[in-house]
Amino acid sequence: MQVFSADDVHRLLDYPSLVEALRAAHAADRMPLSRSSVMGELPDETNKFVSLVAWAAGDVIAVKLVGVFPSNLALTPPEPSVQGLVTLFHGATGRPLMAADGAAMTFRKTAADSALGVDLLARHDAEVLLIVGSGGLAPHVALAHTAVRPSIREILIWNRTAKRADDTAAGLLAEGLPVRSVTDLDAAVARADIISCVTMSTSPLVKGALLKPGTHVDLIGAYLPDMREADDDVVRRAHVFVDTRNGCDHSGEIAEPILRGLLTLDSIEGDLFDLCTGRHPGRTAPDAITMYKNVGGGHLDLFTARHLGVIAETAPHRVAP
Repeated sequence: MQVFSADDVHRLLDYPSLVEALRAAHAADRMPLSRSSVMGELPDETNKFVSLVAWAAGDVIAVKLVGVFPSNLALTPPEPSVQGLVTLFHGATGRPLMAADGAAMTFRKTAADSALGVDLLARHDAEVLLIVGSGGLAPHVALAHTAVRPSIREILIWNRTAKRADDTAAGLLAEGLPVRSVTDLDAAVARADIISCVTMSTSPLVKGALLKPGTHVDLIGAYLPDMREADDDVVRRAHVFVDTRNGCDHSGEIAEPILRGLLTLDSIEGDLFDLCTGRHPGRTAPDAITMYKNVGGGHLDLFTARHLGVIAETAPHRVAP
């Protein structure tokens, strides 16, 4: 059985190849059997523990065990808010094949998921990327999105705590990306061609009234029904897409608009299977506003872990950006 540390995962899973692996997996149009559960110690507990299982018949089984502990970032020294393991088993015999660092796998998988959405839905001439939030995922979103949209000439980072935005921008600047932190979120929203939200917000941050024509809104953080990153005006103005329809209404970005009659599950225009198979053409007009809800799911962990195994066998010394 192979074991991959966080450094191994980041070294091997470069974003261009991972995005293409996810595209190919969705184009094959075979959804693995997937189940997930979320547990908290108390009803109002912010810490959560998530287990996800996905089984591609005759191929592989992926199991992810991951904790989400937001207060970890305030520890001394800080620890990642997402920690755990992703494991892969032989789909026909159950033999263990690999185990990998769960935080690194989650960062890479989640960023590549949204980058595939960007590649399918954002304008090809997009120049300004706004990242709302500056947790551990934010740098990965910047790297993944610029991998699929080399047209990006400016990256803006906003966070409620300005110093954290400054620190994230400084780290990306050191990697050669054209990035700066900003303090006026509304002004940044009005300028952006692509907006990616990576927060734990329970109230909307992105105002749909401020979006310019052609904007792509990528919503990653709100994974519970009481969480929200974009307001109802975003839903009203946008063509709405999700990465997966399975469980998408568990997110506040979809659940609240449904409750208010602004959206139905049938009015969601497509998911990654629809987009990657060509059943939906994606962006249909330069001025269209698109919204993409990154729901996640065990099938994406399976696709990512399977790709890691292939890469490890064929290019063991590969260095990922």
